[in-house]
Amino acid sequence: MNEEKATEAVGDGRCRVSAPMERLAETTAGFSDVVQELCRSVNGERKAVLRGPRRQPLPSRDVVASIVEELRSALFPGYFGTSELSPESMHFHVGSTLDRVLRLLKEQVRRGLCFACPQDTPERCAECESRALAITQKFYQRLPEIQRMLSTDVAAAYEGDPAATSPDETVFCYPGLMAITNYRLAHELHRLEIPLIPRIITEQAHSLTGIDIHPGATIGEAFFIDHGTGVVVGETCNIGKRVRIYQGVTLGAKSFPLDDEGNPVKGVPRHPIVEDDVIIYSGATILGRVTLGRGAVIGGNVWLTRTIAPGTRISQAESRQDRFESGSGI
Repeated sequence: MNEEKATEAVGDGRCRVSAPMERLAETTAGFSDVVQELCRSVNGERKAVLRGPRRQPLPSRDVVASIVEELRSALFPGYFGTSELSPESMHFHVGSTLDRVLRLLKEQVRRGLCFACPQDTPERCAECESRALAITQKFYQRLPEIQRMLSTDVAAAYEGDPAATSPDETVFCYPGLMAITNYRLAHELHRLEIPLIPRIITEQAHSLTGIDIHPGATIGEAFFIDHGTGVVVGETCNIGKRVRIYQGVTLGAKSFPLDDEGNPVKGVPRHPIVEDDVIIYSGATILGRVTLGRGAVIGGNVWLTRTIAPGTRISQAESRQDRFESGSGI
């Protein structure tokens, strides 16, 4: 084996450090101390990726990402994954994809449950295994409704953007639809009270598109995000039907209630309520538990921290320039 390789295979399939790397480690001052420091516990908490005395592995971000992509190909058959489908082969493709994905998902759900489990005993592990199976089955049954909701999102994107040449283009190309797909999958898992996995799914879309939607937000059908970069939708947002928002929009919290010890109180409604048929243009910031009434239009770069009535149009104040000559007006 080439000595430039960092590792080499051994009989049991594992890898060990090659001879050149061993010599490098031996001559590097404090090498073992660094390894020890990286692996040691801090304040009694494990730093390692194995949690608890039974050493349960954490969910895998890579596996969760592959699950989402497989689910995307089942929700939009022929658009993602295998593109050479016929009506005869579609049932086989979707069925085999779901069979494979749900097996992987059950394991990741189990790991998520174990991650949040306060106890780590054989009995509790068996309970997490059983819950993971039941939750995965419930999620599987909700996929047709997720697909129906996404079909309304596709229609909204095509109807809301004159640059879209076909609904297919929005499915293939629009980052907003990618982010919404991840959100709708993650939201169902969030409703099933799965720890960690929903947030992994939405943050993957955030990394790819710049669109940050918390899985706890509630979003109605026919939701359209145009362009999308910099959009933020907070955890307790409640968004109605046929809502359209543009790039740079923030639906955030104005303040964080604190408990007696000064820690943020979790789960308190603190983000906007956006009723049906609202349009929010680019750069607008809406903060706090305020309501945007049905059919309201929020102009670009508006900063809003109050409730507005249905049908209201909010825009920036017009800029005004005053001229003062010879000291007049001062």
